[in-house]
Amino acid sequence: MIDIKKRLQSLHNTINQAETQAQRPQNSVQLLAVSKTWPAELLRQAANAGQICFGENYLQEALIKIKALADLDLQWHFIGPIQSNKTKDIAQHFSWVQSVARIKIAQRLNKQRPDTLPALNVCVQVNIDDEKTKFGTSAAELDLLVDEIDQLDRLVLRGLMVIPTKTDNIEQQHSAFQRAHQLFTKLQDQYPTIDTLSMGMTADMNSAITQGSTMIRVGTGIFGQRHTPAE
Repeated sequence: MIDIKKRLQSLHNTINQAETQAQRPQNSVQLLAVSKTWPAELLRQAANAGQICFGENYLQEALIKIKALADLDLQWHFIGPIQSNKTKDIAQHFSWVQSVARIKIAQRLNKQRPDTLPALNVCVQVNIDDEKTKFGTSAAELDLLVDEIDQLDRLVLRGLMVIPTKTDNIEQQHSAFQRAHQLFTKLQDQYPTIDTLSMGMTADMNSAITQGSTMIRVGTGIFGQRHTPAE
């Protein structure tokens, strides 16, 4: 039996310690629970323990959970690659999208966001290490994409999301996160709505917090090893 409450308490302690070591204010880093492949029952346990923000990669699986947990006041983030045929459901059922990497996708999300809902919060996913197999826009193309997104009236530009090359090398982790933070602070000077740098996961969250992350995405540290993806 997974003790979700105990794991969340431990995670928040770790985050607070990392904030202190980085000389950052307490609670300056938000925790996003990456709940892909996990059933709604476990998410409800996490919500009962105080977790509000959940990140999902697989749309059809997420829609089932969003419906099952509709009685709770949760914040849903879509964090997976986005195909054009899925933008309508994402625009209608999520309050955040962290994985926007093409203007076509942003335009579709903007057009399909219902007028009855607040504007959709978006982060641009940056392929910070220029990996050929990894999703995201390049740092070189970031300025143009951000400028185009900022002009869409049903979207609110909130920041950047990065997934660096997986490594145990602390210096390499720091380097990637530092480059991401430099991009983030540059954009903050130009766009007043930008306040979110989503970077760092279970294995590298201390490095991410040291280098300025405002949101870490943790799945394994809360729920354990993943099940087989549902989509």
